[in-house]
Amino acid sequence: MGTIKRFEDLEIWQLARLICIDIEQLFLNTDLGKNYSLRNQMERSSGSIMDNIAEGFDRDGNREFIVFLSYSKGSAGELKSQLYRSSDKALISKNQFDECSSKCQELQNKIGGFMNYLKNSEFKGSKFKR
Repeated sequence: MGTIKRFEDLEIWQLARLICIDIEQLFLNTDLGKNYSLRNQMERSSGSIMDNIAEGFDRDGNREFIVFLSYSKGSAGELKSQLYRSSDKALISKNQFDECSSKCQELQNKIGGFMNYLKNSEFKGSKFKR
């Protein structure tokens, strides 16, 4: 794996950003936008995914990064649950649910894989360089 100097270069952050965009489109184009309580929760959980990846990366240590990746993975699960609620309330279509839920699962898998990579890496983070 090459050296990544910015969180924006991480594939998982890029995917998280695309999910946020997709969720925003649901707000604009479906009845989900009218359910302010659920919309607010989904706005926060989708943003939390990408924000925790960024924050963890900028802490410059693998152990802290793994903790923040765990938060991101959990937020992706939370968003997936909220998508079920949206679908059950008929606020989004089955196709919209399937597409967004699939992206959340893909991201959870990639975050989990990246966490395993970091756990097994000999490099512990730039703040530990001497």
